Order: sequence, then structure tokens, then C-alpha cells
Amino acid sequence: MAFDSPSNLYSQALARSPLSLRDYRIAAVIPAYNEEANIARVLRSLPTWLRHIIVVEDCGRDKTGDVVEELAKLDPRIVLIRHERNQGVGGAMVTGFRKALELEAQIVVKLDGDGQMNPDHLAALLRPLIAGEADYAKGNRFHDFRALSQMPPLRRAGNMALSFLTKAAVGYWNCFDPCNGFVAIRAEILAALPLDKIHRSYFFETSMLSRLYLLGAVVKDVPMPARYAGERSSLSISRVLLEFPPKLAYSFARRMVLKNYIYDFSMESLYLVAAFLFLAVGIGYGGWNWLAYARLGDAAPTGTVVIPAMLIILGFQILLSAIGEDLRSVPREPLCEGPLVAETPAISPASIPLPRSDAAPAYADVAKQRSEVPASVHGSQFKVQG
Repeated sequence: MAFDSPSNLYSQALARSPLSLRDYRIAAVIPAYNEEANIARVLRSLPTWLRHIIVVEDCGRDKTGDVVEELAKLDPRIVLIRHERNQGVGGAMVTGFRKALELEAQIVVKLDGDGQMNPDHLAALLRPLIAGEADYAKGNRFHDFRALSQMPPLRRAGNMALSFLTKAAVGYWNCFDPCNGFVAIRAEILAALPLDKIHRSYFFETSMLSRLYLLGAVVKDVPMPARYAGERSSLSISRVLLEFPPKLAYSFARRMVLKNYIYDFSMESLYLVAAFLFLAVGIGYGGWNWLAYARLGDAAPTGTVVIPAMLIILGFQILLSAIGEDLRSVPREPLCEGPLVAETPAISPASIPLPRSDAAPAYADVAKQRSEVPASVHGSQFKVQG
């Protein structure tokens, strides 16, 4: 009779029990570029159990940093970092990641500064990481059809096409929405990533997944709807079409070489060699004969047609076998060291000071909103039903 390990039993018990997120060191990283109109609303909406809120102002042209600086006077959890030059969303996230590791966070969450990521779904995103079931969790916008219908049609079609290409490039075939930026990661896995090699542009999420795959990290999809309240994305379609395909092709080629011929050698490695050999010979031999007989104006003999055709068919069948092996090689055993250990928070949300009487009127409503948070959030029994 087989028995579960103590770690598995604890993980299962955690999954069945209410989750008190206040007991963990959870940090949120918010990259902000020209988000003056949205950043205050985003910061006010964040739950009280977040231990640290790291806002990276990426050298924008508006007063985003000033707004965050004023709010930081009212909430000691807020840490503002200003970039002296624009580094892109990836660069802002790398800066925030390093700060979160410096603050000894156990889990780091990414939230955008435009308000499209609903903080109400944070608990669902964090649950598999706290239980030790995954190393990296990300949102999946394509799970709920009614919520999906709210997404602009052009964005929906582009996201689905880009998601498929990204899955092929990074190897996480079990993730239906790999381009989703609503993500969370265990700190020990984040510390193992080469942050200096993470892409600094909007290719950041794909770059993260590519590095995580080579580490063997488990990625968990968490269904959640996206919010579109009129915010305008700074990622243009033309930029996606010009920038993403070559980077995806490079990520795919790099993954194939490292996975099959540097870090390991498996049946997939043999399948790939045989498939490309048969395809190259079949296409090369068939194409050369076709051109030769076309110049002569003669019909090609049956043998010179059948042989390359058979080689191409055989090569394609072996390539399908290699794809099947790749589909089955998605990491399934988490690298993280089991469930997180709960602890007493160093900063109690109840200790967050109220604003001074001379505080700027534009930010005075922060205190009022904090006082109106339901008791279920302020109290120590904040629960998420499993």
C-alpha cells in the first residue's frame, strides 16, 4: 500500500483549507510607464496582505513617479524605484525582481500599472505556488468564454495565434495563454534565473518561459478573465509582427539544441536528426531531378519521383514522432522545496499610518478607502474557498 509523503499530505491539506495570505512574504512588482491616470487606482485596489509593493517607474514623460511617491508616504509597503532611462517592461520587471529578492519575498507577483489585471484573482494565482504544486503560475484569459467575448476581436485573434507560436517556442504546450503577463513565481526559482539575460522589451514573458523550461520549472495555468476598461495598449500590432517572429524562431531553435543535444540526448534527439536527414535528402534529390528533367523537357522516370516522395513522407512521419516526444516532455515535477512555510508578517496592515491632516487632497481618499475595506480583509481570517 502506497503512502503519500508528508510534503504531499501537507500540500493536499493546504489545498482543502482556507488560505491566509497574510502569513506569507508576497511582493508585487508593478512596471509603470506613463501611468499617471491609472497608477493611484491600481495601488488603492491592492489587498492589505501584500507585504511589499514595488513600483518601477520606467522613465516616463508624465508624473507617475510623483503620484507613487505621495502614496508611498501613506503606505510603507510601497517602494518606488525610478529608472534614469527607459528600459522597457522587461527591464522594469528585472529591476523589481531584484528588489523583491533583496526584500526576501517568498513569492513575487507581476501586476501591470494600467489596471487590466484584477487583484481579486491574486489568491487563485498564488494558491499552487504556496502549496508547492508549481514554480510559476500565470493567468489564462481563454478559459471563460463570456469573459473572452469582452476582449477586442482583433486582440483575441492575435493573442491566440501568438499563443500557439509561443507554446512551440518555449515548450510549455500545456499553457493555453503563454503571452499572459499576470504571473507569479516562487522566489527560489526566480533566484535561479539568469535575470541579466531576460529580454527587456515586451518579449519579456516569453523570455521568462523559455528560461524556466530549460530549468525544468513547472508552470500552472490559472483561469481568470482579463479586464478591458478602455486602456490603450502600448504594444502595436506592427511591432508584434516585426519583432516577435524572429525572436520566437530563435527561442525555438535554441530550446531544441540545448534540450536535445546539450542538456540531454533522447529519442526526440534521434527523431530530429533522422527527420531532417530524410527531408533534406528527399527535397534536395527531388528538386534537383525536377529541375534537370524540366530543362530537358522530358518526363521524370518513376523511380526519381517515388524515391524523394517516400523520403519526404518518412521524414515527415518521424518529425511528427519528435513533436509527440516534445509534447510529452513538459516539466511536471516542481523544483520548489515543497509548500511554503507560513510566518508572522513583519508589517501589519493595521500599522499602516493614516495620512496627515496636511496631506495632499488628491491622495487623502486613500485612508478613507482603507477604512472602508471589509472586515474579512482586514482581519486575520482572510479566506479563499478552495
